[in-house]
Amino acid sequence: MSFRPLLLAAPAALIAGLMLATPASAALGSVLDDDLLELAQVTPTTTPPAAGTDRRDRMANFNPKAFCLDRVARRAGNRTYLKIKLDLKADQVAAWDAFAKASDTADVKDTARCNALPSDMKERPNYVDRLTMEETYMKARVERIEAVKPSLTALYNALSPEQKAVLDRPRPMGGMMGRHHGGPR
Repeated sequence: MSFRPLLLAAPAALIAGLMLATPASAALGSVLDDDLLELAQVTPTTTPPAAGTDRRDRMANFNPKAFCLDRVARRAGNRTYLKIKLDLKADQVAAWDAFAKASDTADVKDTARCNALPSDMKERPNYVDRLTMEETYMKARVERIEAVKPSLTALYNALSPEQKAVLDRPRPMGGMMGRHHGGPR
């Protein structure tokens, strides 16, 4: 039985609830929407693994440094998309600029953190190592939120109701509706 018709018929509120992202995090492109264990988990390879290949074999293809740097780049791209989508008025540009500056500063710190990561993983980290990686990631995420939130709040307060609706609209997180999650193929 295909779940696609069920997903298409689901009310928007249910879909939004399933996205597992807060409205602001979805619109800000990963300011807040990063998966807690993303650094500790294996990402898909560029080519599908051969049948019968287990996670340990794919671990050799995982590049934590590149994965992390890609997230930073994606956030920057999402900010550009959001700026265009919001269609800011002249009196809102200063608030945007403050938010962009705070985000760029946080990106510099994140980039430095990413550059300290290994370029490859020969074997899957053990549970304690993954927990430590998660803790480090969460601390960096909280630091980023604390750095960006004041300027984001000021920007949000300067927006019109229509612009707030753009920012508040949930977006699917990476891969949420992709092939691996039963979405469109």
